Amino acid sequence: MKKTHLAYFEKEDILHLSISSEPEANSVEVSPNVTAELNTKGELIGIEILNASDFLRDSILESVQAKMLAFVAKSG
Repeated sequence: MKKTHLAYFEKEDILHLSISSEPEANSVEVSPNVTAELNTKGELIGIEILNASDFLRDSILESVQAKMLAFVAKSG
């Protein structure tokens, strides 16, 4: 059963996205501070991001900087 839910735990700075209400059977570290949660079939059921505020800030900044560099390269 699919049930998407997003939760942020401010005190711990953890962002958790559930895309299924199935129980977690396993997890895989995708990158530092990012864990993919899997069901018994190995399907993705959730994502957990530790130090979420830093992770999101850095991800957004990197994306914006890359787009700005591409824009400058095209314009120049």
